[in-house]
Amino acid sequence: MAEFARGRSINLALSYRGRQALKAIGLEDQIVSQGIPMRARMIHSLSGKKSAIPYGTKSQYILSISRENLNKDLLTAVEKYPNAKVHFGHRLLKCRPETGVITLLGPDKVPKDIACDLILGCDGAYSTVRTHLVKKPRFDYSQQYIPHGYMELTIPPQNGDFAMEPNYLHIWPRDTFMMIALPNMNKSFTCTLFMPFEEFEKLLTSRDVLDFFQKYFPDSLHLIGKEALAQDFFRLPAQPMISVKCSSFHFNSHCVLMGDAAHALVPFFGQGMNAGFEDCLVFDELMDKFNNDFSMCLPEFSRFRIPDDHAISDLSMYNYIEMRSHVNSRWFIFQKNIERCLHALMPSTFIPLYTMVTFSRIRYHEAVLRWQWQKKVINTALFFFGTLVALSTTYLLLTRPTFRSSLGCLRRSWNSVTYFQNIGRISL
Repeated sequence: MAEFARGRSINLALSYRGRQALKAIGLEDQIVSQGIPMRARMIHSLSGKKSAIPYGTKSQYILSISRENLNKDLLTAVEKYPNAKVHFGHRLLKCRPETGVITLLGPDKVPKDIACDLILGCDGAYSTVRTHLVKKPRFDYSQQYIPHGYMELTIPPQNGDFAMEPNYLHIWPRDTFMMIALPNMNKSFTCTLFMPFEEFEKLLTSRDVLDFFQKYFPDSLHLIGKEALAQDFFRLPAQPMISVKCSSFHFNSHCVLMGDAAHALVPFFGQGMNAGFEDCLVFDELMDKFNNDFSMCLPEFSRFRIPDDHAISDLSMYNYIEMRSHVNSRWFIFQKNIERCLHALMPSTFIPLYTMVTFSRIRYHEAVLRWQWQKKVINTALFFFGTLVALSTTYLLLTRPTFRSSLGCLRRSWNSVTYFQNIGRISL
């Protein structure tokens, strides 16, 4: 999940890819114990009706994780390595990837040059390391700010317990915007409102905000609290969301980008953190394969990961439309049910997109290709099934005696009308 704004961040959703990376460094059980399982989406309709859409099988779930606690646990784990040193209060000023030299500015305000065997650019969506790579020949880079912003709110505990069902990712889909809520260990929910900036700009007063929520999220108003909502809404402005793509991820054998620095994602598939963790896992696997030879490992890392990270970037954009709009569609729910049935019948042949992305390590770009093929199969099968039903119904109607009798009466009536018209006794 990209760090979209200083001082405010969206809850993290930990899934299989991230767990496998944590498992590789012995932290999976510790981190998982601090998360809350979410087994389905809970859809809140405008009328107040709630309906669940499972993520997968009964044993499959994602975890709602605190970003703050995860960062603390990872830093604590790093400090246990005798060959690792953690320096706080330092800012990267320059990066010279061709020589492996970086310039840091510490608390003493004196720039220092440090030579490195390898520069790992893991410095986020607004990466300083990447800005230096952009200047290099044949380095492709693109960024896109989507026209929607986000704002975080809170649903506090009620009577010492969760105010809503805790084991769900709650969604209020409203076509062009939506609100979601993820559970926290302290029994609160972190709510995030995603909406076009132009809609945020229309809400100028507390009265505007309360009226807006009463109209579009009436069942959440008493959960958040009117006073808290009126205060929190204006505490910070809506924050932007950026999507970043670049190629390649490395320069020579001295520098490589990972995580948001290489591929910042919009948060709608919950894969930003998981994709970043999988970057580390893939890099570690390649280091083993090439016996720690950077000149072999870095080019292969770029070749291997770029198609996958670009694919999950596109899927994250698509999933926003699904979450805010498609989940309201009966046709979408029908298709999801078909996918689950086919997956139950052919678990290794037919796998829903969400399952491939969230509950496996199938490469992202391969998951997209399989999803597109599976959609064609389903749509073709539904077309032929619909055609067969239509032809069968027509045949049955034409062969039923009562239907043939009705057709005969209709034919005789029409003949009488045309007879009178021809002899001039009636004008049509």
